[in-house]
Amino acid sequence: MRQPNQLATSLAAERASGLRAGGGGGGAARKVAERQLRRGIPAWSSAGGEGRSGGGAMDIECLVLGAGQEVGKSCVVVTFGGGKRVMFDCGMHMGHRDSRRYPDFDRLLADGAADYTAAISCVVITHFHLDHIGALPYFTEVCGYHGPVYMTYPTKALAPLMLEDYRKVMVDHRGEEEQYSYEDILRCMRKVIPLDLKQTIQVDKDLSIRAYYAGHVLGAAMIYAKVGDAAIVYTGDYNMTPDRHLGAAQIDRLKSTYAKTVRDSKHAREREFLKAVHKCVSGGGKVLIPAFALGRAQELCILLDDYWERMNLKIPIYFSAGLTIQANMYYKMLIGWTSQKIKNSYTVHNPFDFKHVCHFERSFINNPGPCVLFATPGMISGGFSLEVFKKWAPSEKNLVTLPGYCVAGTIGHKLMSGKPTRIDIDKDTHIDVRCQIHQLSFSPHTDSKGIMDLTEFLSPSHVILVHGEKPQMAFLKERIESELGMQCCYPANNETVSIPTSQNLKINATEKFIASFCMDETENDPQKQNLNFGGDMPQGCRTEGVAEGVLLMEKSKTPKILREDELLHSLGMETHFVHFEPLHPSSIEVKHTGESAVQQSSLEHLDCE
Repeated sequence: MRQPNQLATSLAAERASGLRAGGGGGGAARKVAERQLRRGIPAWSSAGGEGRSGGGAMDIECLVLGAGQEVGKSCVVVTFGGGKRVMFDCGMHMGHRDSRRYPDFDRLLADGAADYTAAISCVVITHFHLDHIGALPYFTEVCGYHGPVYMTYPTKALAPLMLEDYRKVMVDHRGEEEQYSYEDILRCMRKVIPLDLKQTIQVDKDLSIRAYYAGHVLGAAMIYAKVGDAAIVYTGDYNMTPDRHLGAAQIDRLKSTYAKTVRDSKHAREREFLKAVHKCVSGGGKVLIPAFALGRAQELCILLDDYWERMNLKIPIYFSAGLTIQANMYYKMLIGWTSQKIKNSYTVHNPFDFKHVCHFERSFINNPGPCVLFATPGMISGGFSLEVFKKWAPSEKNLVTLPGYCVAGTIGHKLMSGKPTRIDIDKDTHIDVRCQIHQLSFSPHTDSKGIMDLTEFLSPSHVILVHGEKPQMAFLKERIESELGMQCCYPANNETVSIPTSQNLKINATEKFIASFCMDETENDPQKQNLNFGGDMPQGCRTEGVAEGVLLMEKSKTPKILREDELLHSLGMETHFVHFEPLHPSSIEVKHTGESAVQQSSLEHLDCE
């Protein structure tokens, strides 16, 4: 089952998907959240779906436009105090063909913004998968958003290939109405501002963003965003363990052991995959591996190419799309974004120069004999992978292996949900399924352990979980709250979570106040009594402790803290003293003279100065 991605946000002092932390098993998870971090960088994740909770003007508001209690169509809009608004990812849902395919962008105009450019400060894309970027050309070229769009260099290079490949599948092969054109994709990409890892980008004078390595696929990034004292980490899809061509996610203060752990279960899954493929082709069968041309396909190609070499197998391995040739070219160019193992060895042998993998022609579909075929798109959501599935599914000798999660509504999801003997494509078309179905978890996302590890490390005050199935998010929410003591929720699509924030205040301190703070250290040490004041705390002062003073706040001036004896001088007032003398005893004597009485008294006068 798919674990939610994790996003962590914090106000203080990520994931950090950040808004999203990785998904596990066969899925990804995203999170949107805001926290007062107890230490370090904030993280954010997706939280409970109770709808909008009230908050003050300084709250961080997280509007989930996509991937709320479901997988796909990732899009989370975070509003900071002061009106700064960031859209994290702009994805599409692979299982829908109606209006549910894209996020409900109209909700961005609910506050009276004139257009989308006025409503959003910037858009940040975490990686090139369609469930994160598929709606971007529609948002920029059809809806008319013209503001800044940020993504890493590899994502900018590879995204047009993914977008155009899917557009051609939907329009040319399915005959669907065109949502955006190839020219729209090119115009959209011209608006993109590329990011380097750990490069701080000042979007405007208040808003800054920074990208961190996420693993997952080439160029994937976790995004740290900050406005004033409020900060979030949107993790996007990430992987806490390295694979054959990518390293593990890395963010400031991340423990080095995270980047070195390879779970035994991963090796077991690889052995199981290779065993199933070898058994099928040894029996004369054909193996169909539906996969997108970028990401998991390269990982599995490296695995099979190495196995074929060791076993001296001569059975052909094919890749269906010419797109893969382009993709592999970019992978060779962007070696710096791969794992350390590949970076160390590529000068001798580039692992993306596959010895046993070659291009597949359509005419090969009916060829006799065994073979292995990577066909796009993944999930058998249409295109060539569906065409091949129709041909090969009726044979008991053949194998369809699904290497990852498949969203609801796709044929891949139907195959994963049981062992169907017949699949209806539409009212007039059905497929008899007699082939073997093998589901393997080669997800490049982190699992629940990875989410828990990163969340604990970042220690955010709030976690919002998105991009996961509801039962798994409910389970993870309970673990985060009970084991880590952090508030967590997982809102549904179009719900808003409001997270209260605190604000740090810059205060100046006078030299006398600092000197009084240092007094304990200097009064018995003449060499320390002549303190030099500059931008840093004077040498000899305590860094922790308690000191008394007066906080002075004046309009249009920076607040400052001073000693009591400095207050009146600072306000330009003179000092006045009132002196009270003690009251001496008094005596009253009464004399009677006839019917009258005379009272005499003696009181000391009160001097007042």
